[in-house]
Amino acid sequence: MNQPVQPACDPQTWKLTLAYDGTDFQGWQVQPGLLTIQGELQAALYRITGESPLPQGSGRTDAGVHALAQVASFQLHAPIPPENLHRALNRTLPPSIHISEAKTVRSTAFHARHSAISKTYEYRVLRASDCSPFLARYVYACPWPLDFDSLQSSARLFVGKHDFFSFAATDPDFSHRNLAEEEEPGDTPIAGAPPGPKRGTVRTIFSSSWGQQSSDAGDLLIYRVRGNGFLHHMVRNLVGTMIDVARGHLSLDDIPRILAARRRSEAGPTAPARGLFLHSVEYPSGDL
Repeated sequence: MNQPVQPACDPQTWKLTLAYDGTDFQGWQVQPGLLTIQGELQAALYRITGESPLPQGSGRTDAGVHALAQVASFQLHAPIPPENLHRALNRTLPPSIHISEAKTVRSTAFHARHSAISKTYEYRVLRASDCSPFLARYVYACPWPLDFDSLQSSARLFVGKHDFFSFAATDPDFSHRNLAEEEEPGDTPIAGAPPGPKRGTVRTIFSSSWGQQSSDAGDLLIYRVRGNGFLHHMVRNLVGTMIDVARGHLSLDDIPRILAARRRSEAGPTAPARGLFLHSVEYPSGDL
């Protein structure tokens, strides 16, 4: 006699917090035939549970970008205790990806990207003419003299609600809708740079500042920026522009002009991916 089929468990919504060294990955988002964080996480979940949900990240970090506390969400039917999934993932994933927390959340509507209310990024610049191989994967080594006060003053000019079109990527491999790292409800596609702000490139920056630490390797400059969302390459373009100010290639008065221009060509270069870290993500307490 056939055994009765056991009813499937109701799916549970999971929230993972993870750190990774992005150097050897082609970014977060799964891509056929390429090594990605999302792809490795999905494969690990399948090996552990037999299910292969596509984990949704709080942000789609680019190739070479790191994370100190990325957040991912997905649903599983498997009735696995959080501590068991946490331990199994860290045994299964490559050592360059580490799960710091695995938990189920109360709200079935929780989504790592859509539920986020703010994110914080860090960018690390080493003020030195050369760089140790043990640091080279995680900093942008700048051999030029940089005026720290100019960096700090330029960072303050980005606080508030602005149209950051001039600081969005113009990579031809990305569609205009993908200018945004994440789309917000009501976002409209950007077609070129029409006059006047479009909601799709308007973001609010809550804090923006530089710090510095001295070490044997040189002065480490750390830019930290917290906002309600970020455009594709936005933080790296902000850093490249501020470095141009600190080198004397641009003035502080150029920052408002660049914001108003809504042209990527007006801003500074894109800083390398290796210095960028997703630092943390915040959510409403009711979702967790």
